[in-house]
Amino acid sequence: MPELPEVETTRRGIAPYLEGQRVSRVVVRERRLRWPIPEDLDVRLSGQRFVSVERRAKYLLLNAEVGTLISHLGMSGNLRLVEIGLPAAKHEHVDIELESGLALRYTDPRRFGAMLWAPDPLQHELLLRLGPEPLTDLFDGERLFQLSRGRSMAVKPFIMDNAVVVGVGNIYATEALFAAGIDPRRPAGGISRARYLRLAIEIKRILAAAIERGGTTLRDFIGGDGQPGYFQQELFVYGRGEEPCKVCGTVLRNVTLGQRASVFCPRCQT
Repeated sequence: MPELPEVETTRRGIAPYLEGQRVSRVVVRERRLRWPIPEDLDVRLSGQRFVSVERRAKYLLLNAEVGTLISHLGMSGNLRLVEIGLPAAKHEHVDIELESGLALRYTDPRRFGAMLWAPDPLQHELLLRLGPEPLTDLFDGERLFQLSRGRSMAVKPFIMDNAVVVGVGNIYATEALFAAGIDPRRPAGGISRARYLRLAIEIKRILAAAIERGGTTLRDFIGGDGQPGYFQQELFVYGRGEEPCKVCGTVLRNVTLGQRASVFCPRCQT
């Protein structure tokens, strides 16, 4: 599943081609995504100019002159620019055609993504109760410490809770906990303030590094410019269960936390 760095990479890739451009028409070949694409999307968007392309958590916000197209890439979706008229392959469900001669094409084999319309996106039910962005000053270790008090759930699903902080998905939660030396199975409420301060720093560092390198290429993800990410080469633990730890050589262990696979080093993480 594309995580925050992959979505931010897509935003950066498509924004220069969308901002300031007027939509000529919207071609919808398949409306049945996670939620149905609105029947009147072409009417609402055609003739409008895109003002900006922003991101909130893993949602892309394509802000037009009146209203916003909210897009989520789901588990296997991607957005890329193509020439208008390029024949659509299977799973290429939507083209947003621009007066520039390019079209923003949405592809989603599993159809678990979304394209929704909202007059005010930040008031939409999907975005209304989200926590702070991890790369802003609103998120820090003190927030993690305060919200964790009295919580018995494991620390990994705790930091993956979008009400606590958005965009810390499975890959980057696994890597940040390793970098901070914290066992992902530990109860969130039993971790000290000092360790949460370190964890927040590592979350910010790892996410920023992944964005800089274009995200992590895993299965289906392709950036908005058609180029893959390269952060996968730097993963220390994610996807490396039963392999030796790159730091101490101990065999990495696989566990399941919050119905998600997780990997950790029993020696480096306590």
